[in-house]
Amino acid sequence: MAKATAGPGPALPLLGGPRPSYRESVANALRAALVAGELRPGEVHSAPSLAARFGVSATPVREAMLDLVKEGLVDTVPNKGFRVTAVSEQQLDEYTHIRSLIEIPTTTALAATADPAALEALRADAEEIVGAAADGDLIAYVEADRRFHLGLLALAGNQHLVEVVGDLRKRSRLYGLTALVERGLLTSSAEEHLEILDALLARDEDRVRAVMTRHLGHVRGDWAAR
Repeated sequence: MAKATAGPGPALPLLGGPRPSYRESVANALRAALVAGELRPGEVHSAPSLAARFGVSATPVREAMLDLVKEGLVDTVPNKGFRVTAVSEQQLDEYTHIRSLIEIPTTTALAATADPAALEALRADAEEIVGAAADGDLIAYVEADRRFHLGLLALAGNQHLVEVVGDLRKRSRLYGLTALVERGLLTSSAEEHLEILDALLARDEDRVRAVMTRHLGHVRGDWAAR
């Protein structure tokens, strides 16, 4: 999708289409902007200013921000808009620990159970992650990364597990992504998604476990550096 460029602030994708579809698209893009650090703790944003970045009316943006309020990602500031909430280093460590306990064994087990066609269907997301990294588009990177990993977990057949990890991902913060883009290092991390897929298709559980362990290690390593 094309990105809005006018005015200050984070670059968010232009969205269109029926209101019911783009409200959720707006919410997902806002969550990705929070995770990537495009929207920083303590910043206050009005619905109209964010709507200008999306190229839509303020109503779906306001509705999406209210969803984020319910999730604890932003707070309402009367007569001003929404303030991005802060997350402590301890909270981020705890979120990542829980994710590793769930995602590493669950993804590893898919090497023995996942349908190859279902795995191949995720390759487009993996390639989009690599493309977004090359373009330096952090919001697209985070959003495609979300789809890829939750799509993988969905193959295990446990929707509650997917919802738990999805919630933890919303609360994560990856402030180091900008520095990695500037240093040209994000693409190598992005390519790990293809490595995960290839290991799963090869039915190589040890390799899947090793790559997933390395991959999640970035969350509180290079991807998290402020």
